[in-house]
Amino acid sequence: MNSMVSLRSVFMDGGCNSRFQDKQKMLKARKKPVKVLAVSSQKADKSIKVGILGASGYTGVELIRFIANHPYFSISLMTADRKAGQSIGSVFPHLITQDLPDLVAIKDADFSNVEAVFCCLPHGTTQEIINGLSTRLKIVDLSADFRLQDVHEYAEWYGQPHKASELQKEAVYGLTEIYRNKIQSARLVANPGCYPTSILLPLVPLLKDSLIELQDIVIVSNSGVSGAGRSAKEANLYTEVSEGIFSYGITRHRHVPEIEQELSDAANSKVTVSFTPTLMPMSRGMQSTINVKMAPGVLVEDLKQHLKKFYEKEEFVVVLPDGQAPHTKYVQGSNGCHINVFPDRIPGRAIIISAIDNLVKGASGQALQNLNLMMGFPENTGLSCMPLFP
Repeated sequence: MNSMVSLRSVFMDGGCNSRFQDKQKMLKARKKPVKVLAVSSQKADKSIKVGILGASGYTGVELIRFIANHPYFSISLMTADRKAGQSIGSVFPHLITQDLPDLVAIKDADFSNVEAVFCCLPHGTTQEIINGLSTRLKIVDLSADFRLQDVHEYAEWYGQPHKASELQKEAVYGLTEIYRNKIQSARLVANPGCYPTSILLPLVPLLKDSLIELQDIVIVSNSGVSGAGRSAKEANLYTEVSEGIFSYGITRHRHVPEIEQELSDAANSKVTVSFTPTLMPMSRGMQSTINVKMAPGVLVEDLKQHLKKFYEKEEFVVVLPDGQAPHTKYVQGSNGCHINVFPDRIPGRAIIISAIDNLVKGASGQALQNLNLMMGFPENTGLSCMPLFP
């Protein structure tokens, strides 16, 4: 059996097939004799122990789902203050078959057997906790606490002073396809927000090459309710959100400074956007519609071809065929981002649409993609999952 290749190596990281996405390759593969291979669920002998702080939330449970199929990472620590002492199966019954440690309070957490940490805690609570962790740990923070380079801007938008300003200087913004080289050598990565991820992936390449104007960027983003987290809130009750949509955080959503920070860096000039988020009556998914003014002499096809070339070697970012609008259903459960560009009826303007799963590419999937890079593994390890449909 030593000569047998496990399904994990064939299908890239355990159970999710991305090898035969090309139709012609699939047809050829069907004509070849099939050899039945041994299925191995064993982790590598020297797996890297990771901790998840805030494992009882939606982003925490998504990390558990992906790490279950990761050949090199295993979970040795999970915290959840309100659920301390409970098993993960009692909090999330769909995980009852998983052999995982019980949840503990952060104050009781033992990091001696941990090499890397995902921090899935609410903003405002993360800075002091991360500041108190050993510098030997690799950390991916899924909160907003280290995303803004200017600590004064953080205080303005989040209503409290930054409590780890020196550590902020070390943090690398974790938009993987854009900052891959910096992430590889980072100790602390600030994982992007879901709205910014869906907006920055299409806009950053266009601003870098001056294909669109810096002014009059208008963005409307639609998100599933899971983006608000798992804690009980009246506004998120089923009867409040079902059979209707509503905009919120109008003109003052906390992702605005994050979006403008990264767009300004890409353009090497100050960029201000109009951004309106809208809550949709669905569990997960995010679609951003971005209206832009093209630079003089630039055509819609130029925008599309530039994005196709920029992302042509990327597994997770796909520019769709002409006329096909990105749909949240077609990326659900996956780390994918679908993008397309359309002509506006107003001359000189274009409409760019992107779709992601807010819990995966917008949070936990991108976080795992980043830690893979930080630990020296292929960044798609454990993430090459087909979207869930329907």
